[in-house]
Amino acid sequence: MSLGTKVRLARLFSHPSGNLFGGAVDHFVGYGDVRKGGLADLPGALARVMVGKPDYVSIQPGTARHLWPQYAGEASLVIQAGCFTPDDRISELIATPEDAVRAGADALAVAIPVRGATEGKYIRWLTDSVNAAARYGMPVVAHIYPRDFTDGAKIVFTPDEIAYAARIGYESGVDVIKIGYTGDFESFRETVRTCPVPVVIAGGPKTDTLLGALQQTADAIRAGARGAVVGRNLWGHGDPQKAALAFRGVIHDGLSAEDALAKAGA
Repeated sequence: MSLGTKVRLARLFSHPSGNLFGGAVDHFVGYGDVRKGGLADLPGALARVMVGKPDYVSIQPGTARHLWPQYAGEASLVIQAGCFTPDDRISELIATPEDAVRAGADALAVAIPVRGATEGKYIRWLTDSVNAAARYGMPVVAHIYPRDFTDGAKIVFTPDEIAYAARIGYESGVDVIKIGYTGDFESFRETVRTCPVPVVIAGGPKTDTLLGALQQTADAIRAGARGAVVGRNLWGHGDPQKAALAFRGVIHDGLSAEDALAKAGA
C-alpha cells in the first residue's frame, strides 16, 4: 500500500473511535421519480446530510463539481463511480481514479451488483479501478450488492450472499468494503472476522423506524464492522440532523440504539 493510500485511508477513519460514519448521496438512478422523495432537492439533501457532520460523503462526480466546493474541508469527499440498476437497465462506470484526484477526493467508491449473467463485468469494474487507483495512491471503497433474480431483480442481504459480496471485494483488492447487514449477528461476525480489510455496513432500505436502523448498526459494529455509510435513513428521515446525531452516537460513542436516540432527541 502506497503512502498516499495510507494517508487518505487515515482521513476516512480519522475519528478517535477508529470507526467511520459516512453519508451517501448517490445512486440516483435507482430511486425512480426525481421529483419525489429525499433526493428530489439534491442540494437540500446534501445540506441536510452535512449538518450531521459525517466523516465522509460519497457523491457522483457531477454532484461534486456543482455542490461540493462549499463543503470542502468539512468531511472527506468520496467520488462514486458505479452507476447501475439491479436489472442492468443502466450499467455504467462513470468516474476514474484520476477523476477522483482532480476532485480532491480521499477515495473512489465503486458500487456494483453481483450474481447474475453480468457479474463478471462488474468484477472487472472493481479490479480495473483498483489497478488504476494504485498509480495515484487512491483508496477504493467497494459498495457491493448481491442480487436475486427469482422474481425480477432485487438486492438481497442473506448471510451467504453477503459473505460472497465481501469475498468479491477483498479478492478484487479494494481497501474498504461496504456491504449490507444480514440481520444475523453470528454469520455477519464470521464474515467480518475473515475479511482482511475494513468492513462498513450499508444503510440499506429505509427501515420502518430510525430505532430499527440504529439497532442494525449497533449490532453490526458489535460484530466487528468499522462503521456505516447511511443514505435513505439520513436524507429520507424527517429530521436528518437528529438522525445523524443518533448514528454518530452509535458509531463513534458506542451507545446503544435506544440511548443514541434519546441523546439525539429524536
